[in-house]
Amino acid sequence: MRIVLWIGAEANQKALANKIHDQFPVAGIVCEVKTSKTPVTIKKLAEKAVEKVFLNKIGNAWFNMLNFYQKRYSAFPSVPVLRVNNINENKAFEFTKELNPDIIIVSGTRMVKEKMLSVKPSIGILNLHTGLSPYVKGGPNCTNWCIATKQFHLIGNTIMWIDKGIDSGNIITTEFTPLTGLESLTELHIKVMEHAHDLYTRSIEYLSKGKKNSKPQNEIAKGTTYYTRQWGLRQKFQLVKQFPNLKKNVLSGEIDDKRSSIQTIPLI
Repeated sequence: MRIVLWIGAEANQKALANKIHDQFPVAGIVCEVKTSKTPVTIKKLAEKAVEKVFLNKIGNAWFNMLNFYQKRYSAFPSVPVLRVNNINENKAFEFTKELNPDIIIVSGTRMVKEKMLSVKPSIGILNLHTGLSPYVKGGPNCTNWCIATKQFHLIGNTIMWIDKGIDSGNIITTEFTPLTGLESLTELHIKVMEHAHDLYTRSIEYLSKGKKNSKPQNEIAKGTTYYTRQWGLRQKFQLVKQFPNLKKNVLSGEIDDKRSSIQTIPLI
């Protein structure tokens, strides 16, 4: 089985690449190295100042998670790597076609567009969503959205076939991330990411055996799609305010009661 990865450049993506390569040798990697083009405005500078004073635990949690992986996986595995600024560049398309993959693994890139989706690996193109589809979709981080909106029970991960939408492809599997209620925000992000990596590798193993069961999302629930542009100071303050309630929900069993009414898709 020939595997090609379309992934981001962050340390958690390097970790995923190494974990997959350890079990299923990777033929090549297209690594999207994003460059920010967001203009710096007075409003943006003011928001950054507020975040640094009152909301630094959010940024620190993500930085600490990346540092956790950087210490363990400082580089991609020793396979051909093509670095691009945008996953949809023609050289990413040509590189992938030349490798003739059976399966393409997507994680941490911007939305994959039609030309890249025209690559037809024999098994298909998979996408990781660190959120529980179809209940919570989008970005920039669905774990944070779950906390800010008091939907703690929806913290989990999804592996799906990719399509042209936002986290909208047919679902191969979904799982809740197990929680103790005692996690710090850093520990929570690490736990969700570790679970995501494990679910991805198990899904690849499942597909390697010729199984391809999946379910359309509209047969499960409607859900909500969140957008990066909606993630502002108000939502970040809500996260900080609501995070202590995660512990209460887990320890009281309320999270389990709510999860019992949510449909997940097992690997069968």
